[in-house]
Amino acid sequence: MENEIVNRVANSGLLTIDLEEYLPGKQDIAIFDLKDYLFKGLVLKEKDFREGLKNFDWEIFKDKYVAITCSADAIIPMWAYMLVAAYAQPFAKDVFSGTPEDMKKHLFLKNIDKIKIEEFTGQRVIIKGCGDNPIDSAAYAEITKLLRPVVKSIMYGEACSNVPIYKNK
Repeated sequence: MENEIVNRVANSGLLTIDLEEYLPGKQDIAIFDLKDYLFKGLVLKEKDFREGLKNFDWEIFKDKYVAITCSADAIIPMWAYMLVAAYAQPFAKDVFSGTPEDMKKHLFLKNIDKIKIEEFTGQRVIIKGCGDNPIDSAAYAEITKLLRPVVKSIMYGEACSNVPIYKNK
């Protein structure tokens, strides 16, 4: 038994978080483009916009994620995004202002925010660094922000080769 191989990584007590597990799946993301409501492709007229929204078939967004965007180079007042969100919200799974890619990032961060951080209290945690899917830097910042108040330490990478990020002293 002298030459028994001991897996020190398995016995290290490190908890690994693989952010790929929190990536949103294939989502049905619909786009609401404000460009379609611009007068002469330049200006949003409130009265016409409100009328257009009132007559819009919001049922097409049933159980979908809605990305509110404007593909035209126009100045859109903030209340326009709010008004679209107010109409879409009763039908959509979620509403977000941005591109479909922005929506995916938003859903990813929401998934990370659902992590039960209590499970990591006083633990040494490693955030997996490599995988099959690219992970946005916002996700790494978000998980660090969530875990820092409760963990003993945070590392990035793999158990055999990691970068220390935070250590509670």
